[in-house]
Amino acid sequence: MGSRYGGNKQIDGFGPNNETILEYAIYDAIQAGFGKVVFIVRAEILDLVKDRFLNKINDQIQVEFVIQSLTSLVPAAHQNPERTKPYGTAHAVLCAKEVIEEPFAVINADDFYGKEAIERLGAFLTQPQGDNQHCMVGYALKNVLSKHGTVNRGVCEANDNDELTGMTEREKISREGEKVISRMGEDVLEISENTPVSMNCWGFQPSFFEDTEKRWKVFLEENKDNIKAEFYIPTVVNDLIAENKASVKILEGGKTWFGVTYPEDKVTVEEALNFLHQKCVYPGKLWERKKIRM
Repeated sequence: MGSRYGGNKQIDGFGPNNETILEYAIYDAIQAGFGKVVFIVRAEILDLVKDRFLNKINDQIQVEFVIQSLTSLVPAAHQNPERTKPYGTAHAVLCAKEVIEEPFAVINADDFYGKEAIERLGAFLTQPQGDNQHCMVGYALKNVLSKHGTVNRGVCEANDNDELTGMTEREKISREGEKVISRMGEDVLEISENTPVSMNCWGFQPSFFEDTEKRWKVFLEENKDNIKAEFYIPTVVNDLIAENKASVKILEGGKTWFGVTYPEDKVTVEEALNFLHQKCVYPGKLWERKKIRM
């Protein structure tokens, strides 16, 4: 909801022609062979999102819109009128289960992941995989910090086969001199700047919906009186790995990332996108009235 940014950063313009960050991921996804894009939005901004995106992309790729609300997939007995906070990323994904039957990627709308990351996701998802073989694109911690404040990141652990073995959410991470530090209360932890972290750049098989739905029902029961509890993708993934019910390949491709957490981040993102246009990574105008699929 962009509380620290101060607005709907997912639909704010950052590119030289007022493009949103998400438009670049959609552009890259079309070129990488993805066939459908699903917007998961709050009902209050549905019309705004449609106005912002639909005319640009509806002749380029199949488009679906899904609502995530405080009552979506929540039985009446578990609905709490005092709750105002969304239920989190895993709940958002679950809201799209009726419109997705194929392997799919999941990204944040306000993060720029880079063309290579989207290509790697597409390559993995179009190859034969087991029903429970998922993937994520890892990013080096040093490349996903903000100059304007602290950030929270899912710090990853991996085995020798580049498979995820677990993630730990680290809070209030920032660079302090030559070190990268996480401060959680009185605990101070130094983290290697090359440590891979999750930026919510995932690739899942359709089985993820069934596995997530089982855990969603448990989450609702355990948190029926907690109006701030959230249901996160990393929590589901950690559980599946711990129970040996899934494997998650960490893909290379996390070379370029930028995003907006604070208002001051906007200038940095604008400059980065302008640079990519100047280097012809993207055309002068992202959406010419022609098919862009390669």
